[in-house]
Amino acid sequence: MAMAKAMLSLLVHLHAALLFLPEPAGAAVYNVARYGASGDGAADSTRPFLRAWADACRSPRPATVYVPPGKYLVGRATFVGPCSSRAVTFSITGTLVAPAGYGWDGASGQWITFESVVGLTVSGGTLDGRGETLWACKQKQPRGHCPTGASSLTISNSRDVVVDGLKSVSSELFHVVVLQSRGVTVRRVTVDAPADSPNTDGIHIHKSMNVAVYDAAIRTGDDCVSVGPGNSNLWIERVACGPGHGISIGSLGKQQGMAVEAVQNVTVKTTRFTGTTNGLRIKTWGSSKRGFVRGVTFADSTMSGVDNPIIIDQHYCPDGGCAARQSSGIKISEVEYVNVRGSSSTPVAVSFDCSRSNPCSGIRLRDVRLTYQKSLQVAKAMSSCRNAEGSASGLVVPPSCL
Repeated sequence: MAMAKAMLSLLVHLHAALLFLPEPAGAAVYNVARYGASGDGAADSTRPFLRAWADACRSPRPATVYVPPGKYLVGRATFVGPCSSRAVTFSITGTLVAPAGYGWDGASGQWITFESVVGLTVSGGTLDGRGETLWACKQKQPRGHCPTGASSLTISNSRDVVVDGLKSVSSELFHVVVLQSRGVTVRRVTVDAPADSPNTDGIHIHKSMNVAVYDAAIRTGDDCVSVGPGNSNLWIERVACGPGHGISIGSLGKQQGMAVEAVQNVTVKTTRFTGTTNGLRIKTWGSSKRGFVRGVTFADSTMSGVDNPIIIDQHYCPDGGCAARQSSGIKISEVEYVNVRGSSSTPVAVSFDCSRSNPCSGIRLRDVRLTYQKSLQVAKAMSSCRNAEGSASGLVVPPSCL
């Protein structure tokens, strides 16, 4: 696995370096203001944005859609490829503002979407999803009464994409989604939403491969980074998370239309968690759905007042109503935790609650030091294992239960 990780690191860093070469000289620039977009935050600028994109996408030479300073009211917009050039930049210096209220996305689940584009760069600017009204509905009404909401930015069925320097605030749903795409780098992204904003994952990756996330600062009400099923070859590095629910692989075991739910070859390193409900988490539903998680490395993580710093939960059921302790069909293996340190806000700092029918195997702890921070006092933390097999090396505190 070490050789595979080294090769993944080389490929991901080479890919990122190539994508960040300067824009070729002579790029055609399509300013949305010249197409009638208004920066007053009131007039609907959706059509001018789409027209500017259409012209840029048809350009045979490198092209840039330029969004000047100002606030631009933009409704649901899908920027569709493939484009004539494989060097298209969507450069934002202003702020894109979603419509007020909720339900305007027509139950699509998406606000700004790039579909089937090769060689795309989305740079700078702010996306304001104005999710406060929908959050209030979800917090007051029974589940299913309110719309699901719209994710602010979705990269779908695309490859060789860079999202750089973007800020996403108050998304109704997920902030940034990478869906069924390859060779995507998300870099220097900032996410900001309240700790009680529901279902507002910072960066969600789904059915994709060769995806890298670097230098992200994420404050939100759900997972800072979530890795859904169908992903492979992911590199996540230098992420600051909190508030939020941590960095999660899963949940797996509940998707429709996938015979096998798989996640493999994932590296998460140099991360910091502050006041989060979880740190490094793998979660699966207790269901017979088949799948696996394997080849995962969590390295160089710092925890500060985290409820569950290290956790595998194969009986995930956040809203109740699940079959009592049903065994998960997801097999978790070859997962290592290296140099994880800091404080837990609960006595159990390391928890491996694995499937009875598919026990976790090959779990490795190396140089882990976690304490229980109780009020102003530091106490000994504990480990808890169920249906988990593995090993520990170096200094491991609390003592391993593997």
